[in-house]
Amino acid sequence: MEREDVLKIVEKEKVKFIRLQITDINGLLKNVEIPWDELKHSFKKGTMFDGSSIEGFVRIEESDMYLRPDPDTFAIYPWTDKGYKSARLICDVYNSNGTPFEGDPRYRLKLVLNKLKEKGFSAYVGPEPEFFLLPKDEKTNKPILRFLDEGGYFDLLPIDQGEETRKDIVLSLEEMGINVEASHHEVAPSQHEIDFTYDEALKTADNIQTFKLVVKTIALLNGLHATFMPKPFFGTNGSGMHTHLSLFKNDMNAFYDKNKEFELSDTLKYFVGGILKHIKAITAIANPTINSYKRLVPGYEAPVNIAWSPSNRSALIRVPASREMGTRIEVRSPDPTANPYLLLASLLAAGFEGIEKKIEPPAAIISNIYHMTAEERDKVGIDHLPSNLKEAIDELKQDELIKDVLGMHIFEKYVELKEKEWKEYSINVTDWEINKYLWIM
Repeated sequence: MEREDVLKIVEKEKVKFIRLQITDINGLLKNVEIPWDELKHSFKKGTMFDGSSIEGFVRIEESDMYLRPDPDTFAIYPWTDKGYKSARLICDVYNSNGTPFEGDPRYRLKLVLNKLKEKGFSAYVGPEPEFFLLPKDEKTNKPILRFLDEGGYFDLLPIDQGEETRKDIVLSLEEMGINVEASHHEVAPSQHEIDFTYDEALKTADNIQTFKLVVKTIALLNGLHATFMPKPFFGTNGSGMHTHLSLFKNDMNAFYDKNKEFELSDTLKYFVGGILKHIKAITAIANPTINSYKRLVPGYEAPVNIAWSPSNRSALIRVPASREMGTRIEVRSPDPTANPYLLLASLLAAGFEGIEKKIEPPAAIISNIYHMTAEERDKVGIDHLPSNLKEAIDELKQDELIKDVLGMHIFEKYVELKEKEWKEYSINVTDWEINKYLWIM
């Protein structure tokens, strides 16, 4: 979509407000709202904002920055505000001198995609984000940590508030131009998954951010609270965001080769090799919160073992059964709190290094890793992911490729924020400690 197309739609649909959106380094959406008649100026000159107020951006003495809307991201919200229509545009961030801001997560992904493009590759991504729907206290309006249902994977439940809300979310996503492929109840009670069709990597990252906003907004309008927190409940499955990736070259799937074992090309295997080489550092991006590591534990279908497989789901990376144009890999460790721009940039850069350097992955694991003993895993060389955020950040600090993908601005700010988060967690006294020690010590 071009600028003029957007301006015509805004006038025709009587859109009154435009939200200009960006993503901070934590993956959280930020926005500034402008009236519709300011949009033409924003397209032409950009919209100035205070970059020092956005987490991980710039210092106060460097605060003047500009938002430049990407017309191809235009979408009208399916809901109204006091009867008025609003729309959104995702923006790129620029410095006051007109250069792209190095700390813009969307820009970091664009840089990686440009490198792939120079070698003739285009990247496609399909995510599987999961979330919980929770009731809210009528008096405080705060979420209550309680299940709405007792359903399980693919369960056909009686139509309840959770099911109705998920339907409304799907309809809203479709209205905003996101093609939903499937939606269903997940393994845990009150847990849901909505999958949308794979697309070019940048558009998919944009769509993930749109998805999160729609889920939270529609849940709110239905009197519920939606959370992408990876593990809000002890003793049941957490929420992941399995991420499917494929590369195309000359309109052909570069991961498919009918003459190779499992019909998987060398390109795919080298791509897997690159990701596995850097996966410990990538984990700091793919699983960026303290709570993320409560999900990454044995026994709840979350992959903790660094391995790949042409079939089974116990491996961190698996290759789904589809072949030819549908050949792809599925990275199963990320969760939906990840910044999608930084996540995809890291995975694609690591995979591309694997292709360029012909990094051979370890032998594919056919058997169920969940049923293997520690000795059996050691024997075939299966390592494990970092067990907490501190370990992941320590791995990130040693990985030059992922540091380069993030750029020094984001890398330094990100490490600073996450180390502060770990320190706060380390000195906090939790309910578990009180219950465990207060009465017996």
